[in-house]
Amino acid sequence: MPSPRRTGGLRRAERRAGVLFVIPAIVLYALLLALPIIQTFYYSLTKWNGINSTFIGLDNYTRLFSDPTFWRVVANNVILLLAIPFAILIPLAVAFLLNEHVFGWRFFRSVYFLPTAISWVVIGIVAVRLFAQRGMLNSLLASVGIPIQTDMLASELSAMLAVAITFVWSVFGTNTIIFITGMATLDRDVYEAAKVDGASGLATFRHITIPLLMRFIQFAFVLTLITGFTALFSLIFVMTSGGPGFGTTTLEFYVYQTAFAQGEFGYAAAVGVVLFVIVFGISLIQLRLLRDRSS
Repeated sequence: MPSPRRTGGLRRAERRAGVLFVIPAIVLYALLLALPIIQTFYYSLTKWNGINSTFIGLDNYTRLFSDPTFWRVVANNVILLLAIPFAILIPLAVAFLLNEHVFGWRFFRSVYFLPTAISWVVIGIVAVRLFAQRGMLNSLLASVGIPIQTDMLASELSAMLAVAITFVWSVFGTNTIIFITGMATLDRDVYEAAKVDGASGLATFRHITIPLLMRFIQFAFVLTLITGFTALFSLIFVMTSGGPGFGTTTLEFYVYQTAFAQGEFGYAAAVGVVLFVIVFGISLIQLRLLRDRSS
């Protein structure tokens, strides 16, 4: 039996080895993530043109929160978030059908995952071809006797609707795979018992599948929410460039417009800090929800 002194020395050696292995990751994290975040916080307190900076304190934030354009952009993000229930419910229903092995489920599983393998730029180009005045959508409507020739990207309301539809389609594959993965972990005996009791497919989906998948639904919801705030730059740049006006400009795209189109890098940094705080808060909520679900 090893002595307590020898055991204690072994544990100290293991801790030292663990610290040595972690140091490279900490250094990499500090250089690539923590340092830029700290710099962004600092530059948000300055008047910075990309070369020279002058410390001005909280003036950027005072200007930001009194800027009608900023609140318009925030409202655009909120409107876009109204698409999230569709981005969750539609993949959830499709995943349930695929999990029931309906006819052609292997083929459709591959097709539904396709948007995940395509870049946002390609998705944006396809969306432009779809929603343009002479696009595929109008051609399809004309073929069924609805001769509507409208450019959905030309007005603020319809352009936001087009972006929201494209956003739902772009995350469709990822959320479907998340739900299929979750359903694969469920106990099939529960479903067999429900069938014996005479439960219909809809009742099984509502009272068994959804409650058992709640943790996966929460994860997909937060992931989609973060995507709506931080991952739509390429999509909006290709589809609308934030227009018409500021009709489809999100916080993420507003950072780009303010910095590189207007040259106000300090003000853009303040917008970036606000965006960071929002996403950080969402991440904390996600951790809290998952912790409560697992406890």
